[in-house]
Amino acid sequence: MPAGPALLNMRNLLLFQNFGVWEVLIIAFVVLLLFGGKKIPELMKGLGKGVKSFKEGMSEVEKEIKDIDDQLKIED
Repeated sequence: MPAGPALLNMRNLLLFQNFGVWEVLIIAFVVLLLFGGKKIPELMKGLGKGVKSFKEGMSEVEKEIKDIDDQLKIED
């Protein structure tokens, strides 16, 4: 039975291709049971701050690499 376009799009949106919709729902339910509804927003906020910090760090490293590359080009 061929999968419809909506099902294919849902599978492509998932982080890991091997996880289906049901697996993701089960994982979300287990997380809800473990941490409770009040704790999840705090966890997501902390995760968001961590991702933001990581992106800022990566930007700084890229800028430093670009600066060094520019200095090397000037010296040549």
